[in-house]
Amino acid sequence: MPAAKRAKKATRAKKSTKAAAPAATKRILLVDDDAEIIESMRTILEAKGYSVLVARDGSQGIAVAERENPDLVILDMMMPKRSGFLVLEKLRREYDHPIHIIMVTANEGNRHRAYAEMLGVDDY
Repeated sequence: MPAAKRAKKATRAKKSTKAAAPAATKRILLVDDDAEIIESMRTILEAKGYSVLVARDGSQGIAVAERENPDLVILDMMMPKRSGFLVLEKLRREYDHPIHIIMVTANEGNRHRAYAEMLGVDDY
């Protein structure tokens, strides 16, 4: 095989084996007042390649969401300063674009789930 043909073939092989550029890291905002839950979830999410932002109460959660524009908010229901419901309502009402919100809670009541769904939670 002529040298020029081998070089061309090698160049094509290099192009096809190049890894795709990594996608932008998705950012997740954890809003919870329980340090153990935050650290557990942070460890798992960071191991999966996500960038994790943390807020320890509802008011701080709103401020961080507005400032950092996360891809997903994981929100506790019962927190100091503002409940998860108030945070959910404010983010849905005032956010410029849709944001995915998952509410995490130990509360199993159907009434709370129905209220969160009425406010626009993506998952409960």
